[in-house]
Amino acid sequence: MIMLRPTVLGLLLACAVSLSSSAVILENGIPILWAQTAGQVTDLPIQNGILTPDPWHFLNRMSLYRLMIAATDPFMGSMGTGASESPLWGLPLQLGWMFTSGRLADPTGTTTCGHQTGDTTCISTQSWWGCVNYFASAIPFLSAAQQGFMGPEVQMQVPAGVEDYCTTYADCATRYPDVMSKWDAFFQGLKASTDSPLPDNEKKDSLLGLYWAAQMASGQASAACNTRQSHYSSSEVSFANSWLNSAEYVSAAHFQSSLEKSVMFLTPLPGRILQEGDSAPNIADLSQEENHTLYIFTWMKNINSLLGGSLVRLWRSAMCSVTTREKGREMLEQLLLNPSFATNSFLSIVTGMTTSC
Repeated sequence: MIMLRPTVLGLLLACAVSLSSSAVILENGIPILWAQTAGQVTDLPIQNGILTPDPWHFLNRMSLYRLMIAATDPFMGSMGTGASESPLWGLPLQLGWMFTSGRLADPTGTTTCGHQTGDTTCISTQSWWGCVNYFASAIPFLSAAQQGFMGPEVQMQVPAGVEDYCTTYADCATRYPDVMSKWDAFFQGLKASTDSPLPDNEKKDSLLGLYWAAQMASGQASAACNTRQSHYSSSEVSFANSWLNSAEYVSAAHFQSSLEKSVMFLTPLPGRILQEGDSAPNIADLSQEENHTLYIFTWMKNINSLLGGSLVRLWRSAMCSVTTREKGREMLEQLLLNPSFATNSFLSIVTGMTTSC
């Protein structure tokens, strides 16, 4: 079974935190605690023939990703020849960052869920980050199962008294029809791609388009989590909203969130929850890379607001072909990872790219 004794897990996390201020998301080249997750569906809880994962247990939720990646890998040939090219790899790495940075713990302080003083593998139903991630973990898993990738029927566990999370395919499809239909389209597209006559680069671009459409639908539906933002500082809420907004850019560029690429984008994210008064690029206990990433996130959000949302619209219109999307992905890497890349260059290049559409 996928369990790790809390004492061992606590030591692991303590070591991870002491080694660096940045969140640790990799362990031996794979997502943190990956080796402790379910290698097959039958490793998860099953009752009366129904699969009943507990998405409020970190290892169970991480297992959903491991099982989805394993089940869909045979259909990911167009993504490349490596074993970690699937865009789904970005999701467990993202969950790992939320975990080690303390963002899945109870932000209200009324329980010890997710805290060092309690069950470190607990994901709090009050965590905004845990809630948003539910739409990008439990819901796609339910869709994958419905589309025949998993086998048995699935019903997610939910703590007693918590009613604002859907738990079955039918329940989620009723509450969030757009999200479920887009994840269904992605998984159906994967199956159809094996018989597609398109060249691999076009096939890959098409699948990434379906994947990001589903991701964006999950992000938009996670507005249901908004009341949970009241548990955080204004600095953390501003960062959280900027983080959500950044999906507009990576999705339009059809970013291939492989393991390697995702590590590059996730490693410089802040390794702790932001407190009142934290202001990038001058947060003393965060690294230069973390400060730079926070600064760029804020810059992109502020510029888009100042322009009445036209930066996002301009970017979307520039991402009009396989070629411009390739250029867009390169530019996002420069903007987020290269501190010497001027922000005004970004604006001028994007403006120029729209003329080629």
